[in-house]
Amino acid sequence: MKIFYFFLILLLVISCKERKQDKIVVLPKNEITKDSYLPTIDSIIIASLKDSLVIIFYKKNKVFWTDKSNRKKFLEILNNVEKEGLFQKDFDLSRINTYESSIDSLSEASLVDYDILITRNLSRYIKKVSKGSLDPNSLYDNWDLKENSYNFQEMLLNFQKKDSFDIAVESVKPNHIVYKRLREALKIINTFPKDTFRNIELADKLVLNDSSGVLLEIKKKLMYWKDLKPMDSLTPIFDTKTELAIKKFQIRHGLAPDGVIGKGTLMALNFSKKQRKEQIIANMERWRWYPRKFENDYLIINIPDYSLTTVRNNDTIRACKVIVGKLKRRTPVLSSKLTHLILNPTWTVPPTILEKDIIPAIIKDSSYLSRKNIIAYDINNQVVKSDKWQVEKAKTYRYVQSSGTYNSLGLIKFIFHNKFTIYLHDTNTKSYFDKYNRALSSGCVRVQNPLELAEYLLDNPKHWSLKKIDRILKEEELKAIYFKKDIYIHIFYWTAWSKNGTLQFRDDLYNLDAELYQKLRN
Repeated sequence: MKIFYFFLILLLVISCKERKQDKIVVLPKNEITKDSYLPTIDSIIIASLKDSLVIIFYKKNKVFWTDKSNRKKFLEILNNVEKEGLFQKDFDLSRINTYESSIDSLSEASLVDYDILITRNLSRYIKKVSKGSLDPNSLYDNWDLKENSYNFQEMLLNFQKKDSFDIAVESVKPNHIVYKRLREALKIINTFPKDTFRNIELADKLVLNDSSGVLLEIKKKLMYWKDLKPMDSLTPIFDTKTELAIKKFQIRHGLAPDGVIGKGTLMALNFSKKQRKEQIIANMERWRWYPRKFENDYLIINIPDYSLTTVRNNDTIRACKVIVGKLKRRTPVLSSKLTHLILNPTWTVPPTILEKDIIPAIIKDSSYLSRKNIIAYDINNQVVKSDKWQVEKAKTYRYVQSSGTYNSLGLIKFIFHNKFTIYLHDTNTKSYFDKYNRALSSGCVRVQNPLELAEYLLDNPKHWSLKKIDRILKEEELKAIYFKKDIYIHIFYWTAWSKNGTLQFRDDLYNLDAELYQKLRN
């Protein structure tokens, strides 16, 4: 019997050791709240992690994601990252879902591995949704955006705070109204069914009462985008209903609402759902690059929309049209602070315009400088008379246009620091504001109603009323007026958003959308 009991005890000891080596952690149905119940993570494992944020996340050496509620919430976010304009390929969804499918029978070691995997993906998600996946200043040589300052450690640890998970999720996303409208645009476009339209070709424009077989396809596209109400039968006639639908479509795309199907309207009609969705996603990435917080007083210019909006205390105060740089002389994207304005400014010709416009014009017509009231100065600051002007020295001269109504800057310019030496200014070709395509400048931004803008920015009716500003202009007095308040300017580029539940698109002037999407996708 003694031998029997000895072997029985030996078997029990061996059995216990085997179970200890292959310990199975069965998670309770309810959320675990006490650290003593949580599996610990070996400090050596934590020290071996390459992500410093993840290391900080496990400072208590305890797993975190055994909280079923939070885990399920984050897994739902990961499985739906495309709703935030991100890509599933950038996350470890396959491994995560494999772990999750066997969560009730994971060993302690596997549970630790799974917990760390989720946290790694949370860290990745926070960075991508807050600051973006790419660096704009590396992508573009005419973008100058200050990198946002993020406390990623705080963002990550916020997820550990009790009852703050949902708040933590929202806090990592950009909170500007345009970004929210882009998220809404992505949600809207996902409700549209898959489209199978072919590209439409036109030899000539179509107007009211025209008849053409392609109108059947155009009407189908207008119904698809909800600009034309569904119809039981279609005719190849350009009727009034179709004209109204075309005007609605044109307004949504920033085109002249003339009801005529011309080159620009046809180009917009030929965009597919897939292309528009990619455009929205590209714009969401851009808005992750833009400032995380905006000032109390600022101007914001949307280059493809040819618009300037003044914002004060989160309220839109006024809006006006602008003229921006053409494709070959793009207006740069930047953020800066307005310093002062100049009334009756002179204009010193910048190098690019000098080389591409002024010098060729002088060579062609020797009276060009005098006709444009431009004076050339040599390196000794001496005036170069027209008969002494030499083409081989042309680039060494400094060219200054006198102030006045004929000046290329108009009667006023607004100065802000930037490395591209651009500014906002008036123009002596005001008829350009009647155009819908206003990519016409050499990089600077021409402003409609600049005197009203000056009065608004100076914000001192007693000393700087519109009447007083106008008097100084009429006296042709060159005067610099410095702003006493902090006023900022943001010149940005975005081509998509939503407005009152309706999709809005603008022409991708500088051909940036498709390229950016491909870089994100790859």
